[in-house]
Amino acid sequence: MTYDAGMFIDTFEHEYTWLNGFMRNVRRFSGKVSLIDPETDRLWTYQALNCEANKLANALQASGIQKNDVVMIALRNSPEFCFSYIAPRKIGAILLASNFNLAGGEFASLIEHNKPKIIIYSADIALAISEAQKISRFQPKKFIMADNAENAPLPEGHISYEDFVKFASTEEPKINFRPHIYDEVLRLCSSGTTSLPKSIPINDINEVLSAHDVIMHYPLNENDVTMNMTPWFHRGGCHSGGPCPTFYAGATAVIMRKFQPANALEWVSKYKITFLMGSPPNLLFLYRAQKKSNFNLKSLKGLITMGAPLSKSECIRYMEALTPNIFNGYGTTETFWNSFLRPYNLPDGAGSVGPACIDDEVRVVRIFDGKKAEPTDCVPPDNQSEGEIIIHAPAKSTFTYIGKEEFAREKFYKGWFYTGDIGVWNENFIVTVRGRKDDMIITSAENIYPEQVEKALNEHPKVEDSIVVGVPDKIRGQAVAAYIVAKDKSLSISELFDFCTKNQNLAIYKRPRYFALIDELPKTATGKKRRNILKMQAAEDLENGKLRKD
Repeated sequence: MTYDAGMFIDTFEHEYTWLNGFMRNVRRFSGKVSLIDPETDRLWTYQALNCEANKLANALQASGIQKNDVVMIALRNSPEFCFSYIAPRKIGAILLASNFNLAGGEFASLIEHNKPKIIIYSADIALAISEAQKISRFQPKKFIMADNAENAPLPEGHISYEDFVKFASTEEPKINFRPHIYDEVLRLCSSGTTSLPKSIPINDINEVLSAHDVIMHYPLNENDVTMNMTPWFHRGGCHSGGPCPTFYAGATAVIMRKFQPANALEWVSKYKITFLMGSPPNLLFLYRAQKKSNFNLKSLKGLITMGAPLSKSECIRYMEALTPNIFNGYGTTETFWNSFLRPYNLPDGAGSVGPACIDDEVRVVRIFDGKKAEPTDCVPPDNQSEGEIIIHAPAKSTFTYIGKEEFAREKFYKGWFYTGDIGVWNENFIVTVRGRKDDMIITSAENIYPEQVEKALNEHPKVEDSIVVGVPDKIRGQAVAAYIVAKDKSLSISELFDFCTKNQNLAIYKRPRYFALIDELPKTATGKKRRNILKMQAAEDLENGKLRKD
């Protein structure tokens, strides 16, 4: 060192936190609107939002929640999601943001793995949460029902959110530790190969730098109004125009619980929304609704989508009907977004993932049997040679999973994340995704691993074995299709649909939409399923009616 770095290190490591950024906005924008809930006609200033977060933080603390304890939420986009996003970090706890679409058995597995002390959930999923409570081997201290607009009855032993925070102080909670930028503050879930999703820790500096990424790429400032039409529990939902960058920048967030295209467009006009985020299917529905109703969308500065590339023709349609400023991001839960097509890249750059983000690097490396390519072992940039896409995003990743060290070593190597996506790149290092190294199915931006669905199907007493693949779907991108070998020849497709509908280990979006009964599954000489064979013929089988809905 050429100077005394002690004060810089101490200040940076303990004070450069997301919460300190939020509290700056509470002080300088105290009377400014931070949050709008159109469905209940409520809004919160930054001062009011902080008071609500303090009430929850103090209530959690009074319930025994301490530093590094896990608070789990299974919430739709809602005021309580925002309060929960802020409150746990005020007392050093970790927020686990769960997919609210899970079935009871899936929730139970998540609870057993992460061991949350408290669960806060949306009233409309009370049945699945109650089922999880019955079968989970780990029991949280409290189950709190929130966002209960319909006044649904409380399950036995649960408490309403309003009653939980009723007598809590709005003052800042007292703590006995110094926050640190490497503290885990958020835990997100990515789809797993079983019913247990991978739990991905996000530390405080990841939060700050993810917010900075959005702030500089949109760009986003305190005068903006954001609305993410996708669930906030996703990395793209939380960090792309969700609570993380919006409250860090001092902007305003508009809540959308369930995507309804006409409502989304009406709220853009009513609340002067400047940045609107959604998946490609969301954009398609917005386009159709706008063609019918022609809402005033002049306030829009950007329409951001992630989860799948847009085609050139789609871009042109959306640019003409919605806004000329389309953004298309590519990334993962582990690394946020890492390539970004900006308005000046489109529509000509459509189909690719665009140039890497400012602080990131994206490469395409060779694929070897039995060993991992080095980060420098790249395929030629000729737009033809295929390889695995890898990502370097040191600002936005902790390079690990909770309780899955071996899997972490497989996916993270020398500071790079090995995505499992197959792609090519050109002389300008612009990457285009060609498919998956594994067999993951992506439907409406949700990741589905076939093994979990196959395991559930094989529990049917009349099923001998199954292979699950994705088939093209104009709305969802892909739909789930299942090839079934029957143990009992009386098995019908109607029975399979009924079985999946009642299965507590299959979320709705994971259930097959199409089935085919076949005599045998293609397998290798060693008995491994040759899923690629059925993947190749599935689209044709769908077209000729071999894959059927009923």
